[in-house]
Amino acid sequence: MLQRGATIGIIGGGQLGRMLAIAASRLGFRTVVLEPQADCPAAQLCNAQIVAAYDDKAALADLSGRCDVVTYEFENIDLEAARWLESTVALRPSSRALEVAQDRLVEKTFLNDHGIPTVAFRDIGGADDLAEALRGFGGRGILKTRRLGYDGKGQVRFRGDATDPSPAEALQEICHAPAILEEFAPFSAEISVIATRSGDGTTVCFDPARNVHENGILATSTLPSGVDAGIESRAKDLAGMLAGALAYVGTLGLEFFVMEDGSLRANEFAPRVHNSGHWTEAACTVSQFEQHIRAIAGWPLSSGTRHSDCVMHNLIGNDIARVPDLAADPDILVHDYGKAESRPGRKMGHFTRIVRRVG
Repeated sequence: MLQRGATIGIIGGGQLGRMLAIAASRLGFRTVVLEPQADCPAAQLCNAQIVAAYDDKAALADLSGRCDVVTYEFENIDLEAARWLESTVALRPSSRALEVAQDRLVEKTFLNDHGIPTVAFRDIGGADDLAEALRGFGGRGILKTRRLGYDGKGQVRFRGDATDPSPAEALQEICHAPAILEEFAPFSAEISVIATRSGDGTTVCFDPARNVHENGILATSTLPSGVDAGIESRAKDLAGMLAGALAYVGTLGLEFFVMEDGSLRANEFAPRVHNSGHWTEAACTVSQFEQHIRAIAGWPLSSGTRHSDCVMHNLIGNDIARVPDLAADPDILVHDYGKAESRPGRKMGHFTRIVRRVG
């Protein structure tokens, strides 16, 4: 168990690193962030920043030497660099979680192998593979790069009509990167579970949020989700199964499609705190960020109990200009990420509106 004044390293200085640094400071820990951008959101709130590339061995050695434990805010860290770091300091979550999450083919295979259902998928090595897979899926599906890609990037949709690109055109669109094709399956809702597992195996899940995406980017997360309680319970169980299968330490986010028959299909998981869990800042005594810090520090986990209904909204691009007006609402908690430049599609902040319960 880390003691007061211990130092936590964070790889990545974006908004998630920023919120982890806030949570760590509230518990009496110091933070050192490794991030190549000097003027990053986390730099405004951490105790120190190492300005260097994520795979810079000298910088990683410096981080290791300063810290009692190291965590990360995004999953696209160089795997060999993470493994090297893991040999010198406690890395939580482990490099195994990164290895699984970084490749969509590996990820979905891992989920299925551990009893967590997904939509059907096919490995795509070229245009012939894609054409055959589309025939098997009735002409409909989503082509995704196996690595990288987020907020709808690195994807091509096939709707089964004349507007679809040819297999060759679709592969050209993703620059012929290794890819998978996921079967299109009609669903009634998208939900996600934020789960935290401690080193002793204790696992706590927050209530599932109902998520709505716009242009591939999360727009809102609503609690309660509105789906059947049995479905929510099953989603929590599956998230716990995933955390256990990875021997995970920390917080993760697991996204699901709720199918029209009430069954669940896991979409993807993130080995880190997750955008769809930002509502926990406002509606829980202990947020997903503090829960993560507690887990990696060896502290007891909170129950994850939600005390309010709420809706979390992302502030995208110029939406950040709304912050002063939003702050005037007594039922809103607002968080500006401190990014210097707003751009279309860029997450600049979020706010959570508490829904007051009557009676």
